[in-house]
Amino acid sequence: MKKAIAGFMLLLSAFAAHALQPYVTGAAAASGDLNAATASVEQKLTAAGFSVIGRHMPKGLPNQATVVVTDAGLTAALKDIGGSAVVGMPIRVGVKADGTVSYLNLEYWQRAILRKDFGKAEAAIKTATGKLEQALGKGAAFGGDVEAEDLASYRYMFPMERFDDRSELAEYKSFDEAVKTVQDNLAKGMKGTSKVYELIVPDKKIAVFGVALNDAEYGEGWWVNKIGSDHVAALPWEVFVVNGKVFGLYGRYRTALAWPSLGMGQFMTISNHPETTKRMLEAVAGAK
Repeated sequence: MKKAIAGFMLLLSAFAAHALQPYVTGAAAASGDLNAATASVEQKLTAAGFSVIGRHMPKGLPNQATVVVTDAGLTAALKDIGGSAVVGMPIRVGVKADGTVSYLNLEYWQRAILRKDFGKAEAAIKTATGKLEQALGKGAAFGGDVEAEDLASYRYMFPMERFDDRSELAEYKSFDEAVKTVQDNLAKGMKGTSKVYELIVPDKKIAVFGVALNDAEYGEGWWVNKIGSDHVAALPWEVFVVNGKVFGLYGRYRTALAWPSLGMGQFMTISNHPETTKRMLEAVAGAK
């Protein structure tokens, strides 16, 4: 009987371990000053071999920032996959003025982004995860449980959007034209946006841009404060280019993926966010 109970408990443990959460808590950084804390985190990441490509200080979230980095091995693996895999190249790390550090659980995010191609990059994902843990420490995971096998087709609930749904924003005759349009519109600050980072892979005709949503009324500050600013590593939003098309993940998918434990009541308090955000991303994409 004892052996049977032990076997059952091991089975339950294995099942529970299959659930993933979107973020991992890192070791505390210097506290009291956001710039100092952010610089400390950037230094640790650079020393571990990551390349810093952007720093985001969201409007309306004055004590929080996101550092965006890339890992050469992960970038190479995703480049080989191509297409929308470019969304997974930037790695986001959240920093707070009080020294709190969090970073993406790469397995969670890459399972959602790569879907059927996850296995092609699994080794690179594990290596990059190990480097993050070594650089920033590994504390508790948080953000809400999602079963690993559900992430490839994830949606908050029926009939809400999945990864590809309502994501195409604009189409151009060439990759270069699409990229230049996004660059120009971010430089102009269309609809209160600005560029956080850009990552362009010309030979694969793929690119991804981090987009700060700075609008005082509809930007990220107001709705992130309503649903949980501990998830600062969810920011910034992105647009991405594949060949001549510009895409942006729709808000009911992108928000739910980043806040999977969000209650329906909370979701309803930001019910206009998916559409207002889409209009901002359309402005960046140059949608007609």
